[in-house]
Amino acid sequence: MKSDLTGLEQKVEQFLAFCQSLRAENQALRGRVEGLETERLQLVNKIATASTRLEALMDKLPEE
Repeated sequence: MKSDLTGLEQKVEQFLAFCQSLRAENQALRGRVEGLETERLQLVNKIATASTRLEALMDKLPEE
C-alpha cells in the first residue's frame, strides 16, 4: 500500500513538473508571437510606404 502511494506521489510530481514546463513554454511562445506580430506590422507599414513612394514616382514618369 505504501509503495502504491509513493508511486502515485511520484507520478503526481512528474505531472506537476510537466505542467510547469508547459506553462513556461506557453509563456515563451506567447512572447514570440507578440514579437512576430509587431515585426509583421512594421513590415506592413514599410510595404505601404514603399508602395506610396513607387506610385508617386510612377506619376512623375512622362506618358508615352
